[in-house]
Amino acid sequence: MKKDFFMDVKRKPEWLKVKLPCGNDVRRVKGILSSFRLHTVCQEARCPNIAECFHAGTATFLILGNICTRNCLYCNVPYGEPEKVDDSEPARLVQAVKEMGIEYIVITSVTRDDLSDGGAEAFASCVEMLYREVPACKVEVLIPDLMGNWQALERITEARPHVINHNMEIVPSLFDVLRPQGDYKRSLELLQRVHQYNEKTITTKSGFMVGFGEDWGNILELLHDLASVHCERITVGQYLQPTRNHWPVMKYYEPDEFEVIKGMAFEMGLKHVESGPLVRSSYHAAEMMSDPTRENS
Repeated sequence: MKKDFFMDVKRKPEWLKVKLPCGNDVRRVKGILSSFRLHTVCQEARCPNIAECFHAGTATFLILGNICTRNCLYCNVPYGEPEKVDDSEPARLVQAVKEMGIEYIVITSVTRDDLSDGGAEAFASCVEMLYREVPACKVEVLIPDLMGNWQALERITEARPHVINHNMEIVPSLFDVLRPQGDYKRSLELLQRVHQYNEKTITTKSGFMVGFGEDWGNILELLHDLASVHCERITVGQYLQPTRNHWPVMKYYEPDEFEVIKGMAFEMGLKHVESGPLVRSSYHAAEMMSDPTRENS
């Protein structure tokens, strides 16, 4: 595909315009992250909610470096050859959580296809250390597909995070174009296996974006598939083109259209849905976990 295909950048509607991150709270969070040499998806992926989350004293931590082994056409995280795993990272993350006073943490990572376990041990180590050092903190992990290594997935489930999230990201018909290194069926199987491993103690969650050129039938198909693998909670947001070299926005969905998507999801049997233009996978994550039956023990 020619690069000039990506040069058309649509003007953002008013409901997508957000404030730039600033203020003492934001500077405090940035300072803590810098002092502990930690990455966040908030910064790497240019999340539109960074001001709101940093102001609230929270962040979505990005472990295993900030270089991804996959090159999805919508993602702003750099693609290339990652550095070796830093075994001190879980301890540094725990110290940052303590200093920030975080009560609900979301941990994600770049995709590490260069690792035999896809980074599962790093996720499990972070979860287990957090439970030891900050026992009141609830933990959500947003994991890659691990290349279908189900033994690696079981290592993560054994650590018993409160939520295991794996994003579908896009409708199935666009996988080959936008995320050719991914596999739609493999991602669905991952969610199904999490449900089967620990149905009573771990909540399954997923998310996707719209605006790539999908139609309503594509969205309905994805919602149906998520419900069929017993995914309990989902997030749906508007795709925003990070740079002119990324996939262009084909459509800006209006707020009432996101309400339609939410209604469709509930009709499919999904239990909790966050759907809106600025919603991202970790947006209001703590609020989504208000069910007291999901406490870690």
